[in-house]
Amino acid sequence: MTGPLSNTVHVIGAGLAGSEAAWQVAKSGVPVVLHEMRPERMTEAHRTDGLAELVCSNSFRSDDAANNAVGLLHAEMRRLDSLIMRAADANQVPAGGALAVDREGFSAAVTKALNDHPLIEIARGEIKGLPPADWDNVIVATGPLTSAPLADAIRELTDENALAFFDAIAPIVHRESIDMSVAWFQSRYDKVGPGGNGADYINCPMTKEQYDGFVAALIAGEKTEFKQWETNTPYFDGCLPIEVMAERGPETLRHGPMKPVGLTNPHDPATKAYAIVQLRQDNKLGTLYNIVGFQTKLKYGEQQRIFRTIPGLEKAEFARLGGLHRNTFLNSPKLLDGQLRLRAQPRLRFAGQMTGCEGYVESASVGLIAGLYAAADARGEQIASPPATTALGSLLGHITGGHIETIEPGTRSFQPMNINFGLFPPLANPPTKKPDGTRLRGNEKTVAKKQAMSALALADLDRWIADHLRIAAAA
Repeated sequence: MTGPLSNTVHVIGAGLAGSEAAWQVAKSGVPVVLHEMRPERMTEAHRTDGLAELVCSNSFRSDDAANNAVGLLHAEMRRLDSLIMRAADANQVPAGGALAVDREGFSAAVTKALNDHPLIEIARGEIKGLPPADWDNVIVATGPLTSAPLADAIRELTDENALAFFDAIAPIVHRESIDMSVAWFQSRYDKVGPGGNGADYINCPMTKEQYDGFVAALIAGEKTEFKQWETNTPYFDGCLPIEVMAERGPETLRHGPMKPVGLTNPHDPATKAYAIVQLRQDNKLGTLYNIVGFQTKLKYGEQQRIFRTIPGLEKAEFARLGGLHRNTFLNSPKLLDGQLRLRAQPRLRFAGQMTGCEGYVESASVGLIAGLYAAADARGEQIASPPATTALGSLLGHITGGHIETIEPGTRSFQPMNINFGLFPPLANPPTKKPDGTRLRGNEKTVAKKQAMSALALADLDRWIADHLRIAAAA
């Protein structure tokens, strides 16, 4: 590769995403300054001054690259010589099929690697507001607890609500797991919304007995508690947890997200449903649907148990479960371009959880690709995005444009996501037979499809590395 070396890359925030971004920039031969405000200014969640400190779980989740999307992301990051994966592998603790780490050893390993790299300078101190104008290549990776001055500056730089401070998430279901012999497609009153056709929702009907049991289960279900730094963040009426709505009266949900008006069940046109649960398409591929109005503080196990009592969702597979917590994240599909640059000021590139991903590995992976993009810019070059068939590419696709706008005007619809196979484009020729030639049946089809998607992802990533990156030898 050739090209003039531009200014130093500045990375703001030394969590998992920022640490990974700095590593990738420096490995590409470009000097980088990694800015971390701790310990000069601590957050409500952090306890140390270590880089890549894990503030919640110590689990990186499944390490199964053949059958699990997050395990596949692990494998892709290892191929790209990820510092976060290197440190995780070196500090692994027993966790069955999951990758869990000794959190102190993990942070120490990341800190040492970054401190020891000759092209990385670690600068302690808060960046208050937008970075100086002469920093022409910046990665902002300040995470869900971005400091107020920087958050305010980002908001002022954009023409809309740039940042959400309360993450109200409805569960998201894999479309193929919904029983369409019970559910049906229809918009209320057959109304055609933007980009729709009058049949834009999947509808699941309930009898009075089913509805009463569902409401009782919501109220009785075990809930998670707010973390200490979330307790002063109030509910907004537009994103009340469904169980809070249920507690306001037995008919509240029937007059809210579960109202049955304007809909007719084609499976039983003569019977009027007492209540109806609606699901709305969540991605452009049409593989994921979110349960409308079902943001919740129910614990994950309770969500699966209770939501699978909804007719048509008895065998629902969840791409993600609902939640409600404090989070700082961008409306990335509108604000960022395909290279994670802020459209309003392209010298600023964003990475990590604030771009609209969830999870340690997802945050680090976006930091990884942001680092590669920034290093290419510094060298006067540009690299293509990873293929959409890869875990990296599919996650970036969700962040930068794979999401579709909600049908209701004025409602913020983009929400952070973990990596999952629902973000991948469907296989052109999904497997139908076993190696011995016999037909795949039942769950065997799902397993074979995931394995085929994983194999394709790794093959495509290897080609992308060979075609676009000079670090192929490091894989």
